[in-house]
Amino acid sequence: MIDQELLKESRIQSVKQSLQEDVGSGDITAMLIPSERVSGGRVITREPAVIAGSEWVDEVFRQVDPGITVHWHVKDGDRVDANQTLFTVKGNARSLLTGERAALNWLQALSGTATVCDSYAARVAHTQVKLLDTRKTIPGLRLAQKYAVTCGGCHNHRVGLWDAFLIKENHIAACGSIAAAVAEARRIAPGKPVEVETENPDELDQALAAGADIIMLDEFSLQDMKNAVDRTAGTAKLEASGGINANTLVAVAETGVDYISLGALTKDIRAIDLSMRLDP
Repeated sequence: MIDQELLKESRIQSVKQSLQEDVGSGDITAMLIPSERVSGGRVITREPAVIAGSEWVDEVFRQVDPGITVHWHVKDGDRVDANQTLFTVKGNARSLLTGERAALNWLQALSGTATVCDSYAARVAHTQVKLLDTRKTIPGLRLAQKYAVTCGGCHNHRVGLWDAFLIKENHIAACGSIAAAVAEARRIAPGKPVEVETENPDELDQALAAGADIIMLDEFSLQDMKNAVDRTAGTAKLEASGGINANTLVAVAETGVDYISLGALTKDIRAIDLSMRLDP
C-alpha cells in the first residue's frame, strides 16, 4: 500500500516539475489576454474512461494560481462516458490557460492507466484473483501510476525495492540456493514479505520448503499452475507471471492462483482524449 504522505510529496514535486518543463520562464501566449480578465471553463472527456488524477489537476492549478477554483463533477474511480463533463474551473483567464496542458496531461495519463486496469479487472471479476502491477512504470511516475492502478480496481505489488523481497534467478545463484536466499532475507529484514520466483515444479517445492510467503510461477503451463494450487493448499500465496495478456488472462485466473502480475497495467497505456473549453 502506498504511504499517503509519500504520495502527497511526490505529487507536489512531480507537478512542480511538469509545470517547469511546460511554462519555463513564462507563458508568453497567455499574455495576449488582458491580465484582469476572469473566465470559466469545463473539461470533458471525448471517450469512455475510468478517472484518476483529480488531485494532480488540483495541484497544478494551485501552483499556477491559488485563486483558481476547481469543481469536480466526478471522482477518481468513476466510469465516465464520452462528452461527459469532468470538472469546471473559474479564475484568471491567463492562469487557466497556463495550467491547462499540465493539468490535462496528468489527468489523461493517469486515467489511461486506470482505464486499462478496469478493463483487465472486469475480465476476471468472476474469480478471486487479484491483479497486480509491477515496477514497469513510466520513469518519474511510479507512485502516481500505482495510485491510478487502484482507481481501476487492480492492486499494487511492491512500490519499490525497499518494501518486499522478490528473489529471482540471479539472487538464488548468488546465494547458492532458494533456501539460503530465503534464510538470508529473513535475517536482513525480519517481517518483510519474501517472494521467490520459480520456473518449474521442483523450484516450487524448494520455495515451499524454505517458507516463502509468496511464490511466483514464472511462465508455468496452465496445468502446472493448477497442480501448484493443489500442492500449496494455502501454505503460500501463488502469483502467476510472465507472458500473460488479455487473451490468456482468464484461463490463468481460473487455475486458482491468488495473484497475477501484469506489466501491461502501467506500461501499455494510452492517454485518454480530453478537452478544455473556456467560456466566451
